[in-house]
Amino acid sequence: MRVMELGAPGESLRERERPPPTLESNQVRIKISACAVCRTDLHVVDGELPNPKRPIVPGHEIIGRVLEVGADVTNVAKEDRVGVPWLGWACGVCEFCLRAEENLCPYAKFTGYEIDGGYATETIAHARFVFPVPANYSDEAAAPLMCAGLIGWRCLTMAGNAKWLGLYGFGAAAHLIVQVANAKHQRVFAFVSPGDESAKAFAKEMGAEWAGDSTEMPPELLDAAILFAPAGALVPLALRAIRPGGTVVCGGIHMSDIPSFPYEALWGERVLRSVANLTRKDAEEFFAFAEQHTLHTVTTRYALSDANRALSDLRTGRLSGAAVLMP
Repeated sequence: MRVMELGAPGESLRERERPPPTLESNQVRIKISACAVCRTDLHVVDGELPNPKRPIVPGHEIIGRVLEVGADVTNVAKEDRVGVPWLGWACGVCEFCLRAEENLCPYAKFTGYEIDGGYATETIAHARFVFPVPANYSDEAAAPLMCAGLIGWRCLTMAGNAKWLGLYGFGAAAHLIVQVANAKHQRVFAFVSPGDESAKAFAKEMGAEWAGDSTEMPPELLDAAILFAPAGALVPLALRAIRPGGTVVCGGIHMSDIPSFPYEALWGERVLRSVANLTRKDAEEFFAFAEQHTLHTVTTRYALSDANRALSDLRTGRLSGAAVLMP
């Protein structure tokens, strides 16, 4: 099998040939047809997330077909089309797992970080953490649903029933969640890097009714705001933009330091919270929605061997929507 492998944080990925890993009884072997490139992959490659497996194959937005199933697997069959997300395994017995918070399991393992991921022609995944993919999406279109869609869905849920919703950062996640919000009859206001007119146009094209600089105030105070951009400086700006009783949701796994801000910005029962990972319930709910409401995923296709270029394009903001590796 062919992989793009990270030897150490800060290095470029290297193309390698590896023997297929041994399949355990609770796992499935998957032939990968598409893997989207996520900003979390950049955090792994750049060393902003500590202690990844080394070497590691990044990638956690995987679509493929099952080649082989372990002896104890009953929920997946050979030739099934499945998706593999960031949460690759949870223990199932800790206090968090037992109260349906497996996303907070202290023993959890994550795809493309502690488990070899999707920048490859094949992968191994735990059967409990793979999901059937809605038939109304191609492999390329489905790949961004596995994280940009799933994490965006969880963020939207945490934002509550917001009639006026702000999205800070308009990339892979926001371009999907604006469509979900529109389907729920929510009004969406997009905030992008100051002066990025192409991002403003993209946001409006995808369904935002207003798009402005992240330093601007919206036309009216928001009920909630979701921060997809990993910039801590946006937190005080978003708090200023929401009404009393509103919520700011930080959707990233990593964020630069949040600058100090006056208590007045939080006062008025405003809520500031983070989102961590995802649960299988999130996936079941989101894919049921995505089957009923076909989401338009904007993608740029790259060959597997061009993974470094895809990461560079994501880092420098050259992409609208999502990059997808096609082995």
